[in-house]
Amino acid sequence: MQLDIEVWLRGDDFATNQLVDVPVPEPAGWSDDDVRLLLEALLRAIDHARHPDAEPERPVALRGFNWIVNPFEGGVLVSVEIQLGAAAAGPFRVDQGQLEAMIGRVIAQGSGPQSARVH
Repeated sequence: MQLDIEVWLRGDDFATNQLVDVPVPEPAGWSDDDVRLLLEALLRAIDHARHPDAEPERPVALRGFNWIVNPFEGGVLVSVEIQLGAAAAGPFRVDQGQLEAMIGRVIAQGSGPQSARVH
Protein backbone atom coordinates (compact mmCIF):
# COMPACT_ATOMS: atom_id res chain seq x y z
CA MET A 1 0.00 0.00 0.00
CA GLN A 2 1.33 3.44 -0.86
CA LEU A 3 0.99 5.92 2.01
CA ASP A 4 1.06 9.68 1.69
CA ILE A 5 2.76 10.70 4.94
CA GLU A 6 2.69 14.32 6.00
CA VAL A 7 5.78 15.28 8.03
CA TRP A 8 6.39 18.38 10.11
CA LEU A 9 9.84 18.93 11.64
CA ARG A 10 10.20 20.89 14.84
CA GLY A 11 11.48 24.36 14.00
CA ASP A 12 9.95 24.41 10.52
CA ASP A 13 6.83 26.41 9.70
CA PHE A 14 5.74 24.04 6.93
CA ALA A 15 5.03 20.36 6.39
CA THR A 16 6.25 18.09 3.60
CA ASN A 17 4.76 14.94 2.12
CA GLN A 18 6.46 11.63 1.46
CA LEU A 19 5.01 8.79 -0.59
CA VAL A 20 6.07 5.55 1.06
CA ASP A 21 5.37 1.96 0.01
CA VAL A 22 4.43 -0.14 3.03
CA PRO A 23 3.74 -3.86 2.52
CA VAL A 24 0.33 -3.95 4.21
CA PRO A 25 -3.15 -4.89 2.95
CA GLU A 26 -6.15 -2.58 2.95
CA PRO A 27 -6.78 -1.21 6.50
CA ALA A 28 -9.84 -3.38 7.19
CA GLY A 29 -7.53 -6.42 7.02
CA TRP A 30 -4.71 -5.07 9.18
CA SER A 31 -3.09 -7.24 11.82
CA ASP A 32 -0.90 -6.08 14.69
CA ASP A 33 2.14 -6.73 12.46
CA ASP A 34 0.70 -4.42 9.78
CA VAL A 35 0.13 -1.70 12.37
CA ARG A 36 3.75 -2.10 13.50
CA LEU A 37 4.86 -1.49 9.89
CA LEU A 38 2.64 1.62 9.72
CA LEU A 39 4.10 3.07 12.93
CA GLU A 40 7.63 2.31 11.79
CA ALA A 41 6.93 4.02 8.45
CA LEU A 42 5.66 7.14 10.23
CA LEU A 43 8.74 7.32 12.47
CA ARG A 44 11.09 6.65 9.54
CA ALA A 45 9.42 9.44 7.57
CA ILE A 46 10.30 11.91 10.34
CA ASP A 47 13.86 10.60 10.47
CA HIS A 48 14.19 10.74 6.67
CA ALA A 49 12.97 14.36 6.61
CA ARG A 50 15.62 15.32 9.19
CA HIS A 51 18.39 13.05 7.85
CA PRO A 52 17.74 12.54 4.11
CA ASP A 53 21.15 10.93 3.48
CA ALA A 54 20.89 8.34 6.28
CA GLU A 55 20.25 4.66 5.60
CA PRO A 56 16.49 4.43 4.86
CA GLU A 57 15.82 1.16 6.70
CA ARG A 58 17.50 1.87 10.02
CA PRO A 59 15.92 -0.06 12.92
CA VAL A 60 13.06 1.65 14.75
CA ALA A 61 12.14 1.34 18.44
CA LEU A 62 8.44 1.75 19.17
CA ARG A 63 8.76 3.69 22.40
CA GLY A 64 9.12 7.27 23.51
CA PHE A 65 6.55 8.81 21.18
CA ASN A 66 3.01 10.13 21.35
CA TRP A 67 0.31 8.84 19.02
CA ILE A 68 -3.33 9.52 18.26
CA VAL A 69 -6.02 8.07 16.03
CA ASN A 70 -8.38 10.84 14.90
CA PRO A 71 -11.59 10.71 12.83
CA PHE A 72 -11.21 12.42 9.45
CA GLU A 73 -13.28 12.39 6.25
CA GLY A 74 -15.04 9.08 6.86
CA GLY A 75 -11.93 7.32 8.15
CA VAL A 76 -9.20 7.88 10.70
CA LEU A 77 -5.79 9.51 10.66
CA VAL A 78 -2.83 8.06 12.55
CA SER A 79 -0.38 10.63 13.88
CA VAL A 80 2.85 10.22 15.82
CA GLU A 81 5.04 12.82 17.48
CA ILE A 82 8.64 12.65 18.68
CA GLN A 83 11.18 15.32 19.64
CA LEU A 84 12.18 15.76 15.97
CA GLY A 85 8.63 16.45 14.80
CA ALA A 86 5.41 14.73 13.80
CA ALA A 87 4.01 12.57 11.01
CA ALA A 88 0.47 11.65 9.98
CA ALA A 89 -1.12 9.33 7.43
CA GLY A 90 -4.65 8.49 6.39
CA PRO A 91 -7.55 8.63 6.30
CA PHE A 92 -7.89 4.88 6.69
CA ARG A 93 -11.27 3.15 6.53
CA VAL A 94 -10.99 1.14 9.74
CA ASP A 95 -12.75 1.22 13.10
CA GLN A 96 -11.07 3.80 15.36
CA GLY A 97 -11.38 1.71 18.54
CA GLN A 98 -10.02 -1.40 16.84
CA LEU A 99 -7.02 0.51 15.46
CA GLU A 100 -6.32 2.14 18.83
CA ALA A 101 -6.37 -1.29 20.48
CA MET A 102 -3.94 -2.67 17.88
CA ILE A 103 -1.57 0.27 18.34
CA GLY A 104 -1.71 -0.19 22.11
CA ARG A 105 -0.82 -3.89 21.79
CA VAL A 106 2.01 -3.21 19.33
CA ILE A 107 3.58 -0.58 21.57
CA ALA A 108 3.19 -2.78 24.64
CA GLN A 109 5.07 -5.56 22.80
CA GLY A 110 7.95 -3.18 22.14
CA SER A 111 10.57 -3.58 19.46
CA GLY A 112 12.88 -6.19 20.91
CA PRO A 113 16.64 -5.76 21.20
CA GLN A 114 18.09 -3.72 18.37
CA SER A 115 20.95 -1.29 17.90
CA ALA A 116 21.29 1.97 15.98
CA ARG A 117 17.67 2.87 16.64
CA VAL A 118 16.02 5.76 14.87
CA HIS A 119 14.00 6.48 18.00
